[in-house]
Formats: sequence, C-alpha cells, structure tokens
Amino acid sequence: MADAEAQIDEKTVRLQVAAARQEESGQGIARLPRTAFQALGITEGDVVQISGKRDTVALAMPAYDEDQSLDVVRLDGLQRGNAECGSGEHVQIAAAESRPATRVVFAPASREMRLQGPTQALKRNFFRKPLVAGDLVATTGQQPVQNMPPEVRRMFNAPAYALTQIRLTVVSTAPKGIVHIDENTEVELRAEFEEPAGGRATVNYDDVGGMQDTIQQLREMVELPLRYPELFTRLGVDPPKGVLLHGPPGTGKTRLAQAVANESDAYFSIINGPEIMGSGYGESEKRLREVFEEASRNAPAIIFIDEIDSIAPKRDRVPGEAEKRLVAQLLTLMDGLEARANLVVIAATNRPDAIDEALRRPGRFDREIVIGVPDENGRREIIGIHTRGMPLGDKVDLRELARTTHGFVGADIAALAREAAIDAVRRIMPRLDLDERTIPPEVLDDLYVSREDFISALKRIQPSAMREVMVQVPNVAWNDIGGVSEAVDKLKEGIELPMKNPEAFHRLGIRPAKGFLLYGPPGTGKTLLAKAVAKEAEANFISMKSSDLLSKWYGESEQQIARMFRRARAVAPCVVFIDEIDSLVPARGSGGNEPQVTGRVVNTILSEMDGLEELQSVVVIGATNRPMLVDPALLRPGRFDELVYVGPPDQTGREHILKIHTRDMPMAADVDLAKIANKTNRFTGADLEDIVRRAGLNALRRVGSGVSEVSAVDFEEAFDDSRATVTQKMEQEYEKMRGELKKRAAEVAPIGFIHEGMVSSTRDAKHE
Repeated sequence: MADAEAQIDEKTVRLQVAAARQEESGQGIARLPRTAFQALGITEGDVVQISGKRDTVALAMPAYDEDQSLDVVRLDGLQRGNAECGSGEHVQIAAAESRPATRVVFAPASREMRLQGPTQALKRNFFRKPLVAGDLVATTGQQPVQNMPPEVRRMFNAPAYALTQIRLTVVSTAPKGIVHIDENTEVELRAEFEEPAGGRATVNYDDVGGMQDTIQQLREMVELPLRYPELFTRLGVDPPKGVLLHGPPGTGKTRLAQAVANESDAYFSIINGPEIMGSGYGESEKRLREVFEEASRNAPAIIFIDEIDSIAPKRDRVPGEAEKRLVAQLLTLMDGLEARANLVVIAATNRPDAIDEALRRPGRFDREIVIGVPDENGRREIIGIHTRGMPLGDKVDLRELARTTHGFVGADIAALAREAAIDAVRRIMPRLDLDERTIPPEVLDDLYVSREDFISALKRIQPSAMREVMVQVPNVAWNDIGGVSEAVDKLKEGIELPMKNPEAFHRLGIRPAKGFLLYGPPGTGKTLLAKAVAKEAEANFISMKSSDLLSKWYGESEQQIARMFRRARAVAPCVVFIDEIDSLVPARGSGGNEPQVTGRVVNTILSEMDGLEELQSVVVIGATNRPMLVDPALLRPGRFDELVYVGPPDQTGREHILKIHTRDMPMAADVDLAKIANKTNRFTGADLEDIVRRAGLNALRRVGSGVSEVSAVDFEEAFDDSRATVTQKMEQEYEKMRGELKKRAAEVAPIGFIHEGMVSSTRDAKHE
C-alpha cells in the first residue's frame, strides 16, 4: 500500500478502476480500500468525487475483503461511464461535500422510453444520494435482502417503492455542482429522452451476465488495440482486426457488442446484415465501403456486423452475383491492400457454418468466440440483471430460479422476468380505476413480484432452443408409479444423483451413466418411468418416437438424430427418451430385408452416444419390449450402461398400483384391494388400470348416473372380463433374456455371423 500513499496529493488518492459486482450496479457506491479512507479522512457513506476524463460522485463504501490490499476502486458501469474511464485505467478520488438541491430535473436515458407520473417515488428513490448534472443514474427497486450487502441495506432503508430500475439523465440541478435531494427539493421528470453529456449510452458490462471470460477475451481483442496501438507497434505485430461472436440465438451477442463499444469509448458503427443490400448494380458494395470509410475517419472505431451470415454467405452456395461481389468487397475491406489502423470489426451470427471460409482466417476474423448457453452461475447473474430494480417478494430466491431454468438463454430469462411482472400487475388490476390515468401511490407501494409469479411464468416460458421439440415437463412423480421399485432405485442413482450432485462423481473420479435401456413386457410402465425421471431430476425432457426420426430421404434420418443430440447438449441437463427403440436401431447385418437407412441410423446413434464429442449432463433412455432386436453394440457400457428389466409387479406392487388408480374413486367398504392384488398374478400396470376402469363402468351400468360408489361386485365382474397380458411362457423368455443381453453386448456379433447375413442378403437380391 506504500504506492497508494505515495500518490496522495492534497487529499486525493489515485486508484485503478475495477468493475463492481453485478448486484451493486446502479447503487451509486464506490468501494475503496481502508488506506484511502484514512488518507482522505472520510468515513463509510461519505461523498467522494471521482475524476477521470470527467468528474462524477459516489458514496464511499469499504472494499471487499479480497481487495483490501489492492489499490483499486470498484465502480459500476454507469459510474465508469460518468467518469469516462474504463476498467484498468486510473482515477483521482477526493473527499467532497454535497449541498441540498432546490431543484433537480431528470429525463429518460434511452430514446424508446417515455415516462410520466408522480415524482414522489423518484424523490424517495434518490433521497440524500449525491448527484451531478450530466450524470447517468439508475433508480433502485426493492432489492431481495439476501443479495444486498448489509451496509448498503442500512443506507437504502427507505420504504419499498414499486420502481423498476430505470436509467435516467440528470439534466440540471440548482445550485450547480454536487447536490442531494432533501425534503424541500422540487423534482421534475421530463417525458422525452435527453442526450447525456458526451453522448454516453446506457448499456455497459454490468448489463451482460454470465460471460466474464468472454468479456475478458473481447477486451484483450478490442480495447487493447484501440487504446494502446503502440503496444503492438513495439512488438512488431499487427493488432487484431476482427472478432466473430457465434452461438445460439438470444445469448447476448448484440448486447455484448454494444457494451464493448460503450466501455471502450470508441466510435461505433452498426451494420444490420440485410440493410446493406441495395437494388442497383454495385450499390451494396458502395454502402459497405462508405461504412468502413466513415469508421476510418473517426478512428479508433468499432464496426459491428449483426447477422453476418446474411451478407457473407458461402460463395459456392449462393446463385446470385450480387452476394458474391459483396463477400469479395468485405474480404478486401477487412484485409486488402489498404492498411486500416485503429479499426476493429466485430461480427455476430448463430450460423457460423454458413459464412464464407475466406472470412474465417486470421487477418480477417482473428478470433472466434463462442457465446454458449449460460450455466447455473451465469443464469444467476442474468436473473440478477433482469430483476435488478424489481420489487421482489421475501420468498423469491434467485439461486432457486437459476437452478430450475436449465437451457435458458438471456432472452428467455428476460421473457421470464417480464411474464412474472405481468402476473404481479394482474394481481392488482382489480384495485385500478381504468378511467383514472394515474395509479395511486399506495397501490404502487403494494406492487411486488412474488415467488408464485415466477413459478407461474415458468410454466409459460420454455427455452428457445427447445421450442420445436418441447415436451411439457411430465407431471408424474416416483410415488405415482408402483411395482417397479428396483427399476426406480437404479434410475434414481443413475440419473437423479449425477444431475443434482455432479461434484460427488467428480470427487470419486467416475463418470455417470450415459444411457438406460428399459425393457420388459408391454404395459409394465417403461414410458411412465421415463416421465418420472424427467420430473424428479428437474431436467429438460425431449421425447422422440422412432417414426419421427426415420425419413425416406437419404441422410435426413442421421441429420435428425444429430440435431436432436445437439439440441440436448445445448439445453443440458436433459433427458432424451426414445420409445420403441428396437425399430430405430435394429441389429446390423442380421440378414433379411434390412433397409440401409437403419444401419446408418445405428452408426449415428453409436457415435453420438460414445463418439469424439462428449455427452455432458445428457442421459438417453430407450424403451423396448423386444430387446433382442436391438443392435448389440448399443448394449455395451459407454452407450446403454444400464439394462433395466421392468417386469410384471409382485403382490405388494400390484396393491400399490391399484391404490394409485383408485385414488379418486369412491369405493364401498367391501372393496379389498389386497385381495384383488392377490388374485391378479402376472397382471401388468396397464392390466390393473383396465380392471379399475371396467369396475367403474360396471357401477355406472348397474346404478346409472346417480352412482355414489364402486362395490366389490363391480370389481369381481371386471376381473372376469380381464386377463393378464404376460403369460407364463413370456415371463420365462424375459428371464432368459436378462442373462443373454449382457453376453450379446460382450460378444458383439461374430464376423462369421455378419458374413453369413451379408451372403444371405445378396442371395435374396439375386432371387429378386
């Protein structure tokens, strides 16, 4: 800390700027080390002036424990913008006094926003906070207690006000200088946008969640060459010229580019792919040249090309000459004879494979950064951003929401927050008088978003990557399934445990199972088990029928399967369920008229389940009642690790199943379910459900629509009309199969057997 003390001159301290934590964004605090407090002679909560290229103000707060030995001041994105400094730069900090304001004028900080209403809430929101004309500030809603540091909570111990986080410009203050709002201040809110000093924009790194590493990479690639070009000159290398951001839709590629432009203080020019296309000959290329020339004149500059696949597609795939010329023009502009200094191109796409290969080389796009689907911590950050100013109920737990939103990207989480807010508004609608244009303050004060609002919204919002194949998460729990306790235990430890507690597997250095094959007679509950797994593991659920995946077009079936697995990886943790899997992956080389397509499908599934690309948190469940037809290569560990036999239930299981199916049935006192279970040997779950259904019909037939209960007689009659699906012979065959299946997987079809099959199939072809 000697260095910090050496920098002190006339009660100022020189510190390096670092980013504040996400949850403190917009709160107007600066976190300083203890030595800075001592040097400036200030205490916690005092006003300090921060001087970068511009002066701004903040409330001083102690540094985080890990920062106490560092000479850094942590500022949020708005304050960095107000001081016109970036992370890594130095600012001067001095103690300051704020005077009570007689008048303060605010205006919206974004063009698309129009504000009107009473200024009382604004006055309460900014009460005693230091303000300077020209600053961008944010209103803070009622934050959830668990996210707010205790010292900040004490400062903002104002009543809860139903104001979401809104970015405002401080247009003017009277008197000028550093002021604060008190009881006598007159507050005015203008309806229309007013440009803040220096044209600062509102989007910064604080508004982009779940991508700290990506931001770091982008800053190296973009900020360094624009701010310090002499570094690259000294090293004798060309600075990076372009970055390609790619990933699924809605992950925040465009927003990240906006944040980079605002934080790097560079001229920013945006090209929306299709807008550049002109109708006349050479018009598109001229427009593109003009954008690059304008950026060069205003260097340092960033050119952002959104949806670049629409203006630079693969030239051998497009018929039109105009598109080919435009691609060629972009290539020469990015890396032609004319050298371009202090100019970086950022492009975004969700179809990187559709872009011309000549663009994807160093010298044009030097680095490709994948912006993927966020993990749980990333989702927690993004939820924090979208609920930053939201008045949240006591029971809202953002960690819990992050856990239950698997596969959600930033756009999905924004939609979730919006839907939850609409639910909250729906709750207070009866108290609103629609003829009155204003809402009473007491109604606004009672407006908050509860945990129930989020849970209700979760039912309506689904991950955008799953829109095409989304299956409503099944409503079947373990206790809705009876008579298959052994299978349930295997699925619990094989699927639920690794998805809910992955670190236990990492600790032991073992991998969780990749696949489960449920086999057994028809009607024993294999499909029901898969549904229960999806619900209990709190995972996304993709259900596929074999017929959906098979196509008559060459190569289409393999593409469908590859697409399904790609989607499952994107929305992991995910359970992929394939029913009647024997029709999709029959044993290859088994002779007969086996169509070629199924052989290729088997190969695709084999490589997807255990190929070069790892399956992370994706479990495949196959169900069949003819396991001997499944290709033996699938039955080995690493593909279907567990072969789970789901047989007819025993007596206890049958009684459990009968209880489940008669849960909502009014039954007479003489109905004995244990006795029925005793008489229904080898009956499957489906057979037992049939008995219950027939007993209900018998009661209706006997008494008519006025029936009040189902008697033992109705069950006796139902029993006479029903029979067991599983015969003794079938049961013996399945028992025999249990031993043979593992052996088949170990032996994987001897060569002679395959050769014989091939000979027989060619012989058949000759006969045809």
